[in-house]
Amino acid sequence: MPRKEKKPPKKTGKAQGYIAGAGEIVEQDVGDTLRKNYMPYAMSVILSRALPEIDGLKPSQRKLLYTMYKMGLLTGARTKSANIVGQTMKLNPHGDAAIYDTMVRLSRGYEALLHPYVDSKGNFGKAYSRDMAWAAPRYTEAKLDGICKEFFNDIDRDTVDFADNYDSTMKEPLLLPASFPTILTNPSTGIAVGMACNICSFNLAEVCRTTIALMRDPETDLFETLLAPDFPGGGQLIFDRAQMERIYGTGRGSFRVRSKWGYDKSANCIDVTQIPPSTNVEVIVEKIIELAKGSKLKEVADVRDETDLTGMKITIDLKRGVDPEKLMQKLFKLTTLEDSFACNFNVLVAGVPRVMGVRELLEEWTAFRIECVRRRTYFDLTKKQEKLHLLKGLAAILLDIDKAIKIVRETDEEAEVVPNLMIGFGIDEVQAEFVAEIRLRHLNREYILKRTEETGQLEKDIKELEGILGSKAKIQNVIIKELEAVIKTYGQPRKTILLYAGEIEEAVITEEVPDYPVNLFFTREGYFKKITPQSLRMSGEQKLKEGDELSQQLEGQNVGELLFFSDKCQVYKARAFDFDDSKASVLGDYIPAKLQMDEGERAVYMAYTTDFSGYMFFVFENGKAAKVDMSAYQTKTNRKKLISAYSDKSPVVAVIQLPEDGLVLLTASTGKLLLFHTGQIASKTTKNTQGVQAMNLKKGQRVISAQPYQEGSLKNEGRYKKKLPAAGSLPSEEEAGEQMKL
Repeated sequence: MPRKEKKPPKKTGKAQGYIAGAGEIVEQDVGDTLRKNYMPYAMSVILSRALPEIDGLKPSQRKLLYTMYKMGLLTGARTKSANIVGQTMKLNPHGDAAIYDTMVRLSRGYEALLHPYVDSKGNFGKAYSRDMAWAAPRYTEAKLDGICKEFFNDIDRDTVDFADNYDSTMKEPLLLPASFPTILTNPSTGIAVGMACNICSFNLAEVCRTTIALMRDPETDLFETLLAPDFPGGGQLIFDRAQMERIYGTGRGSFRVRSKWGYDKSANCIDVTQIPPSTNVEVIVEKIIELAKGSKLKEVADVRDETDLTGMKITIDLKRGVDPEKLMQKLFKLTTLEDSFACNFNVLVAGVPRVMGVRELLEEWTAFRIECVRRRTYFDLTKKQEKLHLLKGLAAILLDIDKAIKIVRETDEEAEVVPNLMIGFGIDEVQAEFVAEIRLRHLNREYILKRTEETGQLEKDIKELEGILGSKAKIQNVIIKELEAVIKTYGQPRKTILLYAGEIEEAVITEEVPDYPVNLFFTREGYFKKITPQSLRMSGEQKLKEGDELSQQLEGQNVGELLFFSDKCQVYKARAFDFDDSKASVLGDYIPAKLQMDEGERAVYMAYTTDFSGYMFFVFENGKAAKVDMSAYQTKTNRKKLISAYSDKSPVVAVIQLPEDGLVLLTASTGKLLLFHTGQIASKTTKNTQGVQAMNLKKGQRVISAQPYQEGSLKNEGRYKKKLPAAGSLPSEEEAGEQMKL
């Protein structure tokens, strides 16, 4: 919609307090508004907030660590967290709460990272607890952890670019020159606009060895050195090679992590000491309590959180005679004691978000580190060349120190000292300036000889640095040596144990449900009731909705399965125990709502079974009949809905459950009757089979009803029994009257 131009305001003569255009309504295109206002916000979240870069840090984390480095907290003593938060606000234009939250999650006390970046003191909460709040920043103290040396050793040697902060009063690094692949050694999670990242952590030593192996052979098998993810909270990773290859190759996929537990025989209890990274203690305890109250965990006597200063612990007290191994298998199925971790390796590379596998991530980090080392080497080379140049000028005056003193003493003007030294010794302006600045006490032979002795070593160093700059292989060797030093200094054993998927016994959960006789009622409008025989004997007349009537009444067991066939060729499965015991005096459960059927869908027939024996028999308006094995509706998984439950080629007239073959009576719109044995129709395992022609019909005719035949309903049964397909026969007047009553 085009914008309306603003009309110039009318002159009212009121000069004071007037705002041009105030109160006017301006129409504007929604698309333009979104592009102008929302897109910059979305890009800001993606690029400057939620996603990590190749140094493994998000902008807020990088600003915090750099601030702490500039405060001298890499080697100094701890300081109050509030002080750090205040200083960080010079770089991070967010509130103090957001900055402190960032520091908490990087701290050793919070236990969210394999290798914490912040050495903390005080209560910093716990990653595995939802309710354990961390103390305010005025009560806690922090400094940089020792591993941060790997971030800042080269920061002042032109290894990375710097930019102005938000108000252009300071400079901050765009990346930190991490000397090992931090992007994989610590977990990272973030939600941006339209994208997210969820990077699991790997063992530092394994990541460094893998990086070295990739630099030596780009086609190396990653699994030889990088076994699997390694989490700060430990746990047991269920290793599936195919799943892990997908994650390593694409950066997407998931795997399962189990809790680590032990059985205390003396106390008859299970102690859970490590849990998956995607859950927390409170969620697990609440779920176990819920299952125990719902009679789904009768083996559990009590559960409590016994986490203390020694670490995390969930204690589960068992009832007498309970097998702890079987109980844990059950808990793994029913609670987040076993949980999935979904990977999404989405990282910003050169300002562009990219989802990469492990190999590609390490290759990108290697390229980044090569550039850092190259810039550092060039910086060192330049400094040494400048120093060598100065020392060569100093060596020149060694030949005649008295001459240098004479030139300085006999020069009338200060500005002429440097030019006269240049002429007198044949040196350039930089060298002459350096000589002129030497203190009088240093103008002796001993000092000058000591300084010029460095010349030989400098020339050797310069040659070596030039060799490194000219060879990618030598730069890689430098990186490899640094990685080996990192392994030696910071490497630690794996915390997460590997369990191989093929060796794990999966528990089959069988729900204990009381079994007793029940009466099942289903109405034409779709209402269902389950009533015990005792309650039925004590009840009066069945309560039904006005205009409704009972269409089916069955006797069964509480553990039996119910199949509700709908008018949209679908079947919805349930168990009798899914419904509460009812009374005749209530309407019952409305099946389309209870089983969440599609909008406008009706339930037309109820089948009951305990073993899926027998058949389902369908009769269609076009005269066809289909017999489907009940086993076709049996599923291994607990599926609630099956599509294509029967054919949709013609409207269904009747759905009939047949425990065994028997007689069925069809009635056509012409009044003709056809009586046949269902054994004449072969059963199918395909649910939506069109069936075979049972009743021959002429154009405009259709089948209007079908029902199981009650012995003796027709006086002359032989008149209507035909070999299929058949047109049927018209009934006699007497039998027609009987049919009308039916």
